[in-house]
Amino acid sequence: MKSGSVRFSVSQNQGDQSTMRSFKAPQLSSTIGDRQIDRRTVLAALVAAGVSVTIVGTSTNASGASSSTRTSNPRSGPPNRATSPLPPPPDLTPFLSPELKGEGVWTPAGRLVQGYEAIRTAFIRPLDTPTVVAGVAWMDTNLLSARLYSGSLSPGGLTWKFTAPISHSAAKNLVVAFNGGFLLKDSNGGYFSEGQMAAPLLTGRASIVIYADGFATVGMWGRDVTMTPSVVAVRQNRTLLVDHGSPVPGLQRYDVTTWGASLNQIVDTPRSGLGVTNNGALVYVEGPMNIIDLARILVRAGAVRAMVLDMNPAWPIFATYTPSTPDGVATPANGKDLTPSMVPTPARFFETAYARDFITMSSI
Repeated sequence: MKSGSVRFSVSQNQGDQSTMRSFKAPQLSSTIGDRQIDRRTVLAALVAAGVSVTIVGTSTNASGASSSTRTSNPRSGPPNRATSPLPPPPDLTPFLSPELKGEGVWTPAGRLVQGYEAIRTAFIRPLDTPTVVAGVAWMDTNLLSARLYSGSLSPGGLTWKFTAPISHSAAKNLVVAFNGGFLLKDSNGGYFSEGQMAAPLLTGRASIVIYADGFATVGMWGRDVTMTPSVVAVRQNRTLLVDHGSPVPGLQRYDVTTWGASLNQIVDTPRSGLGVTNNGALVYVEGPMNIIDLARILVRAGAVRAMVLDMNPAWPIFATYTPSTPDGVATPANGKDLTPSMVPTPARFFETAYARDFITMSSI
């Protein structure tokens, strides 16, 4: 095995939780703190201490670039962060036949990160509403760092460091930004960011969790994700819409209240959702559809767990940014909405008056 071709992950139980660390081995030594230690010495010491050690291999694609897969223990905090990209997702299989030209086919979006495509987007028609298209986005969490921005309206308060508009310095590595959840009073959940507990975190609620290294995931609070020293932000919104790779039981096509109040009780109102795949990628879905179709498309995109985000015409927004140079600044002018039907524009996150929470994904 060539040098640089392996990583090893370490897990050690601590009560009912565990800690995980990942080390990449480009050479025969690893750095721990300020000491250089031979990798074989590290492994031997860990095994002797009763720590479980797993060797994780990386694969090389046709271009010679390596890609890594990741299987996470959701209760252990952030899964292993790798410096190589995740494998690209397979194209989506359309629900309807005949399929439209290009339907379900992933295309790159947003600026490159370390020379790789970190965002891919596609469109697909919802099964129950074949006259419209939904947008789907796939985000490589190996290459992107998440941040929760808070607003004076949602979750409320005027003391947030990270709030709209996105600063010039943050825009230098911004790749994508997308909407958060419902107003806090309608979310049936809690909110934690920047060391502030805006609302208590509730067990059983669907949660976006962001860690200190920028890794983000989606899970049920208290089961898949819990508070650890490395958690820097949690945004809860209702309960999981997708669990164990399937829509949760009991979804009703014409339900316009359980999963958020539909404007004018329109069933196929614009809805959005966020999920996590088996290897840790994030997937976002948006479009005018019923709640069952939202769950179906998230599953079709590979989500094993997913949650609803904001809804109705004024709020769902997913914008990628592609400056003319790799180190250019993201601006409304080089932004693009996921779907043409989105009402908000890429300028939303740069508006001082924008008072809702949102998530950014930036290059590491």
